[in-house]
Amino acid sequence: MDWRNIGFDWTRVRAFLVTAEEGSLSAAARALGLAQPTLGRQVDALEEELGVVLFERVGRGLRLTPAGHALIAHAREMGAAASRLSMAAYGQNAGMEGRVTISVSEVYAGLVLPPILARLHAAEPRIEIELVATMGVSDLLSREADIAIRNVRPTEPDLVARKIRDATARLYGARALLESLGPVATPHDLARAPYVAIGEPELLASLLNRQGVGLGPANFPYRTDNMLVMWEMVKQGLGLGVIDCGIGDAEPRVARALEALEPVAYPVWLVAHRDIHNSRRLRFVYDFFAEALR
Repeated sequence: MDWRNIGFDWTRVRAFLVTAEEGSLSAAARALGLAQPTLGRQVDALEEELGVVLFERVGRGLRLTPAGHALIAHAREMGAAASRLSMAAYGQNAGMEGRVTISVSEVYAGLVLPPILARLHAAEPRIEIELVATMGVSDLLSREADIAIRNVRPTEPDLVARKIRDATARLYGARALLESLGPVATPHDLARAPYVAIGEPELLASLLNRQGVGLGPANFPYRTDNMLVMWEMVKQGLGLGVIDCGIGDAEPRVARALEALEPVAYPVWLVAHRDIHNSRRLRFVYDFFAEALR
């Protein structure tokens, strides 16, 4: 590699990447813990070094220019490499041995985390992982868990949180069940189907009826408080159910019930106690999950 051809400050690429991901200088500054003017100067300096304009203003936010779009993929690769380097460095330090307890929903624990845990174990076999699979919110302040994956941002000042992504969920059904309903062209056609509810059926009925499905008590022969049980019942053709699109689209035995239905949007947050910064082991796992879940 000809290092003389690299004529920019690598640290400023991080400012560019986070600003592009967050959509504004103010949001990026909060994410990095910097003052907004400082971050703005870093982005300006990178533009000067590269000789291109990376952003254009749109209202109060920023939008990538064509040049910015052309460079953002390379910046993401650099960010991912930096994250891997950081995690590898943590893994070479003492104090990595021990257990980390993670609170997560049943469906994420069973269907999303296993391949991530396998990669984590390969990266750092000295760490033991205990999963608390629950639909409830574990009390991190009382140390019921070290790290939690939640769908709401915490409000407690002693907790730190990182928004991983915005996820969506849709209505799915076994392919044989959907075929048995006949043509499904409108939301109201789905009133012919049975459903598997999580908790009280009224919640799912209200969600779908706002879109014109028209469900009543007779549509809910099954209910459960366990997401994994619900999903298995859906796969077996007992009824339709709502689940994360990443899980539903990956299951060949099911299909989306009706593409025209609006998805349910929800955020995914990674949460921990603020003293996570004092533990190399906890910080390693937190950063590893942040990257893997993104």
